[in-house]
Amino acid sequence: MAEEKHVARLKQGVEAWNAWRRDGSCARPDLRGADLQHSDLVGADLSAADLCQANLRGADLSYASLIKAQLTGADLRGAHLRGARLCGADLRRANLGEVDLSYADLLGADLGGADLRGADLRETDLGATDLADG
Repeated sequence: MAEEKHVARLKQGVEAWNAWRRDGSCARPDLRGADLQHSDLVGADLSAADLCQANLRGADLSYASLIKAQLTGADLRGAHLRGARLCGADLRRANLGEVDLSYADLLGADLGGADLRGADLRETDLGATDLADG
C-alpha cells in the first residue's frame, strides 16, 4: 500500500515533487499500488521509487527519471515514456502494451516476463537489459 503523503505530494505537480526530492526529504518514495492513471508526470524524478503494482495507464512519463525504480507488475499500458531514464529499473511482469519507449534508456533494466506487445522501442537503449521470460 502506497504512503498516502507521497501520493499526495506527487499529485501537487511535478515541480513541487521534484523540489521535495531535491531537498532530500525522501530517498525512496513509496507509491506501491498507487492509482496514477493518466497523470502528467513529464520530467518527474521517480528514481528509486517503489511503484510496484501501480496503475500508470496512459500516464505521461516522458523524460522522467525512473532510474532503479521498482515497477514490478505495474500497469503502464498506453503510457508515454519517450526519453525516460529507466536504467536498472525493475519492470518484471509489467504491462507495457502500446507504451511509447522511443529514445528511452533501459540500460540494465529487468524486463523479465513484461508484456511489450505494441510497444514503440525506436532508438531505445536496451544494452544489458534482461528480456528473459520468467
